[in-house]
Amino acid sequence: MAKTIVVKQIGSPIRRPAKQRATLIGLGLNKMHKTRELEDTPSVRGMVESIPHLAVIIEERG
Repeated sequence: MAKTIVVKQIGSPIRRPAKQRATLIGLGLNKMHKTRELEDTPSVRGMVESIPHLAVIIEERG
């Protein structure tokens, strides 16, 4: 079983640069307090770390 992480959106993309909005969409997040379980890869972690004010890792599984 692959390692996964649970990512939660904590901020609104309103009035944010297009690059930050695109990163949220790439993570599969589009509404406040929505969570997604994603594969734990360096690229996903990099996306989350690039927008710490909009999304956080709340749990690591596996």
